[in-house]
Amino acid sequence: MSARKEMPGRLLRLLSLLQSRREWSGHELADRLGVTERTVRRDVERLRALDYPVTGTTGTAGGYRLGSGTHLPPLQLDDDEAIAVAVSLVSAAGGGVSGMADSSMSALAKLEQVLPARLRPQLAAVGSAAEAIPRPGLPQVDPGVLAVLARCCRNHEVVAFDYNGRSRGTTRRRVEPHQLLTLAWRWYLLAFDPDRDDWRIFRVDRISSVASVLHRFTPRVVDGPTYLVESFVSAQYQHTVELTVSVPASEVTSTFEGVVRGIVTPLGETSCKVRFSADTPGMLLTQVAAIAALGSFTVDQATPETAALITGAGERLARAFALGNDQADTKGQDPDRQ
Repeated sequence: MSARKEMPGRLLRLLSLLQSRREWSGHELADRLGVTERTVRRDVERLRALDYPVTGTTGTAGGYRLGSGTHLPPLQLDDDEAIAVAVSLVSAAGGGVSGMADSSMSALAKLEQVLPARLRPQLAAVGSAAEAIPRPGLPQVDPGVLAVLARCCRNHEVVAFDYNGRSRGTTRRRVEPHQLLTLAWRWYLLAFDPDRDDWRIFRVDRISSVASVLHRFTPRVVDGPTYLVESFVSAQYQHTVELTVSVPASEVTSTFEGVVRGIVTPLGETSCKVRFSADTPGMLLTQVAAIAALGSFTVDQATPETAALITGAGERLARAFALGNDQADTKGQDPDRQ
């Protein structure tokens, strides 16, 4: 039996950790593996003896990094991990990454071949029974751009790119990338912009000519998902509408749970004020319709285009409802009495 097949589970876990991040301290690895730092040093030497290029790093505490040219060990996944990978690949096929459908299915087929025999039926079942339907009109993200941004986020490397903004056109940006996030089928990059001394959110489908500038930075602390959602909620777009709703604030909030919603301000136990903002009046009409399904409301303020669209839609619905009632009454009459 080869030395690689004799490699104990702890070495595989160590190798997996080294592959997941650019650099680890000995203390961090020891804590993750539940061993002493001395044991970590011995295990690192064993990996080196098996031709894995694990290098030591300098600094205050020192650490370890897995170099290039690494030969991957046999893929080790437990049952839940295998299913999670399969579901993720199927989901990716319907996402907003260009060309990802064929690549995801190809990767799923290859994954099935290298997994242990006991896991293959489960993986095959997910692959054959599940299918993600692409969303029409969804902006497509370049997978190469996504890969560079992900690597720079992981390695804490400053990244430069061209960004086609909504109002300023295309500009060259240089930022400290923090995290890639997805929301409503779109990809976003959360990054700190030193030139503006503040956090910024970039739509990845508007990013091009991306490259690492090979300069490391110290990562800042921020809750990425919370920051993204709150930024959308508080953003001021071209069109807005403010409503007073005769429904508790908690009920309005739960209605929009899971999607970007407006600012909801309680006015008491049974009513609240809601503000929506969007790029188009049509997007606001969808949100107002959802509010209308909850209960009565009044429009306190709206941009002219939004007000006209809401009024027109309400009048058309009222006419359609009245016409439907008239037709129902006519059908119910006795023909001999007409």
